[in-house]
Amino acid sequence: MKQTTNTILMIRPIGFRMNEQTAVNNYYQKVLDSLLPETVNTKAQQEFDIYVEKLRGIGVTVVVVDDTTEHDTPDSIFPNNWISFHESGDVGLYPMFAENRRLERREDVLEKLESAGFKIDNIVDYTAAEKEGLFLEGTGSLLLDRENRIAYCALSPRAEEDLFIEFCEDFEYSPVIFTANQTVNDQRKAIYHTNVMMCLAETFAVICLDCIDDKKERKNVIGHLKRTGKEIITITEDQVNNFAGNMLQVKGVNDMLHLIMSQAAYDSLTKEQINRIENHCPILASSLDTIEACGGGSARCMMAEVFLPKN
Repeated sequence: MKQTTNTILMIRPIGFRMNEQTAVNNYYQKVLDSLLPETVNTKAQQEFDIYVEKLRGIGVTVVVVDDTTEHDTPDSIFPNNWISFHESGDVGLYPMFAENRRLERREDVLEKLESAGFKIDNIVDYTAAEKEGLFLEGTGSLLLDRENRIAYCALSPRAEEDLFIEFCEDFEYSPVIFTANQTVNDQRKAIYHTNVMMCLAETFAVICLDCIDDKKERKNVIGHLKRTGKEIITITEDQVNNFAGNMLQVKGVNDMLHLIMSQAAYDSLTKEQINRIENHCPILASSLDTIEACGGGSARCMMAEVFLPKN
């Protein structure tokens, strides 16, 4: 099984703004009062386009699908939460916490991938769990060590334990469960997505261990990372607030690996952290300031990795 891919699905926004439905437990979102809604969307589109150009510039295949005006989907720019693609030809569809995010699921996205030559054999659909108020938001909630068949998950209102176990049984992963917290107004509150505080690459992991308050859970996560030969590069909670955990390793020209992150994430890193990452692979950073502020998500959230077999 491959850990990294050179094909990414991205959704270009047309009505991007701060989503009031997700802001209830995504504490990274802000209202940019100084900007008109259409200005926010235009800025997000500009950031999106430059980011896609940079990815293509290093040889990543980016399949871009435009969002539609059919529904109000302010977070459509983050497709990795509702869909995942696997080497087996399986596609996972996930139950979403915010009602307006459920509208992001689109058949034509699958059709576009099929017309690009990818093979979809089976759809594993967890979305019925929404009726019971249970959620598991794709590779936002699930951090997959595809090579070693281990799935890491920080439980939160958007990542329910039983659903996570069900996913692991269906896709044959060993579950590693923990809780990751952040300080909000002097209180410890669950971080909404695992991929905000942790990134898994082929030979290393970037993680905020300070977010895992429970010592046993922290030790368990460290143990799994060490056993699978990953160098552990730790980041601080302050760096998590700058989206330094929200990174993704991808393949470019000649399968060369790159770690993708936002400019804010890069700027928050120390020289030593950058050197340790660059010992493994080069870094590509792109400015996503508007998307991060209004969407509360960053570089990794915008990329749904495509591992599907080719016809």
